[in-house]
Amino acid sequence: MSPAPVIIAIDGRSGAGKTTLAIELAARLREHHKVSLFHLEDIYPGWNGLAAGIERYVSTVLAPLHRGDPAEWVSWDWNAHDDGATRTTQPAEIVLVEGVGAAAEAARPFLAAAVWADSPEHDRRSRALARDGESYEPFWDEWAAQELAWLAGDDVPARADVRVLNLADGAAPAEVLQALQYLPAVAPALLPELGTRRGLQLRAERLDAAPDPARLFEALFGRSANAVWLDSSLAPESSAAAERSRFSILADDGGPFGQSVRHSSGTTRVSVGNASVRTEGPFFRWLDGVWGRADLRAPAGYPCEFTLGWLGYLGYELKRETGGSDVTAESPDACLLFAGRAVVLDHVDGTVWLLALDTADAGGWLQAARTATETCSGPAAVPVSTGAGGSAAVELSAPAPDFAARDSEVSYKSKITEAQHEITEGNTYEVCLTTALAAELPAALDPRQAYLALRRRNPAPFASYLRFGDLTVASTSPERFLRITAEGGMRAEPIKGTRPRDADDARDALLRHELESSPKDRAENIMIVDLLRNDLSHFAVPGSVSVSRLCAIESYATVHQMVSTIDARLRPGMPRAEAVAACFPAGSMTGAPKVSTMGILDRLEGAPRGVYSGAIGYFSLNGATDLAVAIRTLVLTELPGGGTALSLGVGGAITADSSPEEEYEEIRTKAFGVLSALGAEFPPG
Repeated sequence: MSPAPVIIAIDGRSGAGKTTLAIELAARLREHHKVSLFHLEDIYPGWNGLAAGIERYVSTVLAPLHRGDPAEWVSWDWNAHDDGATRTTQPAEIVLVEGVGAAAEAARPFLAAAVWADSPEHDRRSRALARDGESYEPFWDEWAAQELAWLAGDDVPARADVRVLNLADGAAPAEVLQALQYLPAVAPALLPELGTRRGLQLRAERLDAAPDPARLFEALFGRSANAVWLDSSLAPESSAAAERSRFSILADDGGPFGQSVRHSSGTTRVSVGNASVRTEGPFFRWLDGVWGRADLRAPAGYPCEFTLGWLGYLGYELKRETGGSDVTAESPDACLLFAGRAVVLDHVDGTVWLLALDTADAGGWLQAARTATETCSGPAAVPVSTGAGGSAAVELSAPAPDFAARDSEVSYKSKITEAQHEITEGNTYEVCLTTALAAELPAALDPRQAYLALRRRNPAPFASYLRFGDLTVASTSPERFLRITAEGGMRAEPIKGTRPRDADDARDALLRHELESSPKDRAENIMIVDLLRNDLSHFAVPGSVSVSRLCAIESYATVHQMVSTIDARLRPGMPRAEAVAACFPAGSMTGAPKVSTMGILDRLEGAPRGVYSGAIGYFSLNGATDLAVAIRTLVLTELPGGGTALSLGVGGAITADSSPEEEYEEIRTKAFGVLSALGAEFPPG
């Protein structure tokens, strides 16, 4: 008896290309494994024998193979319309079984993975008849009726681990193979395939150019369903701002290794071209499996930490994995894309870096990116305003949205009082209370136009534009959540304390001084600094946690902010995804102590935060990450009827000394930068 094989079923309706997919997948797997292949069409007892064929297949083929024994089964003689010869299928390291019913309910206990192949109806019929000719045509309707009857009681597509739209263009085998690597029951057997991917090389080109980022993003990724622009749109005015504002990253999920990920309530779905794979389990455990190793080194002279990898957002409701309660959000808890090619703009050196994994299409993409960079450089570049009086020069085609507040002024102030009661009772020291503004536009709002208006009105070092199908995130965040360098340096830069900017220089200076000298704001900031020192210490080298800046004032287009910087060194060998989880969500968006305060917030707020209060940034293939706190962030969702839903989260830290009137005015101040760019106002009442 041989060791139990990994059995993978490839199912789908007749004509979906299962046979070709299985044969080509087997050929790829045979580069590193012994593979057996079984076709269900050899065992069906006639044109009306789908149900009986599935029963035979499970009992005489799957059961013995699953034990590691040879499977002896009776074939069907399609010419004689009767049982044929007895055949034997030998067990192997990997066994592929393909055919209608291969992943039927009775088969599932024996399978490591189930793949469902989809194909358009007209394509399926033409493929099947082209393959089997006149012998199949008289029985097509009879067989199709059996498939429908079977699927009515056994929803295999819904339970399949992997689904692929097989367009017969040759892409499906590679896409399915990549998808299978995410399944825990299959991944150990595919270590050679994983090793091949991790052995990829990085191609890089440096260009002396300063293209307009907006034009370049549109030229390269404007038509991509999933694309990310991590946009350092704030012109550097200090050494601290220069470090955070130096690089912009533009990427999509195109190319042979392009992928996108959506995680919701414990379910992760990865899309690889026309294939998708679903796994269950915590998101940070999934992230630990795909990120954290030094798989790619930076090219010589390259100054940025990003060397391709995952980009996107982590939503606040991932707190269920870090000590918070389980709350369901309308938007995905995380959306990421894997970029196998990207453009990195160095705003300090005035250079552009083109990065691509060394694949067959890399040369063509690098040439296209080079041409686009040259085209988008020059006098047509759009200037970025950084002053308090900067205006949004981008015209929005849609009317100004009419936002409604989740909490009225009276309701929000009442919640502030409740939060202060919790502080008095000793249940918390500080509560970052938030609410949300929402609007619906009957006509579609161009998300890109909206973001360009935001970045001109309120430029920020961690601005970002994320597009994931019908979901767009437009953020002008000034706050770093967490950075981990490839060498293990860790940094958090919480913001607590805000004042509005004023067009009058004297009044503006007075507001800045007021923030700088405010005992309440300093106390808020220092409490969060202490919380983050504790968060970082869980994975830091003992004694390495330090505060290099405490309560410094930074000025942005619409606000003055109080910022601190906490540094540490990651202990060698520590899982980097877990180090991120230990700090998530940002303490500046919860309060202190974090876990108990998150419970208080769930009760007071009574609604999920979604993207807001989460994190936006990248997870690089060299083990580095740089994440911003998702504040000053507009979330746009396409509605089924063609309109657009908008959501904007706002909030502030509540302490025992907080004034409800001042706290309410603070959320109006924080919302101003986004609302004014859209021509909207804070809702009254």
